[in-house]
Amino acid sequence: MIRLFAILAHVVLLTAVSLPATAAELIMFERDGCPWCAKFDRELAPIYPKTTEGARAPLRRVNIYRPLPKDLASIKVERLTPVFVLVDDGREIGRIRGYPGDDLFWSQMAGLMQRLDEAQLAKR
Repeated sequence: MIRLFAILAHVVLLTAVSLPATAAELIMFERDGCPWCAKFDRELAPIYPKTTEGARAPLRRVNIYRPLPKDLASIKVERLTPVFVLVDDGREIGRIRGYPGDDLFWSQMAGLMQRLDEAQLAKR
């Protein structure tokens, strides 16, 4: 699985280098007391900003029980937490529901990054 992650990270890095800078963000919808949010915080939050994905789509946290920021008004908020929504220029690219553990999270992120690449190429 680690080898697969390394290959996917390499492909994403090569693709990212060829694309222009983006206004993408990974929105993490969370709530106080969420055990899966805490698990994400322990396992991935410290390293996410250091990854290719974190550089392309910085993590932004939004508590589902607080008023939704105006720039996210078009994004559907779910009761389930965490939900990770990849947004580019205010438009949803895709989402990951729940925190499935680090291996599955990175696999799903690779799919979201591919969709981001496609969306950005379509804007050209």
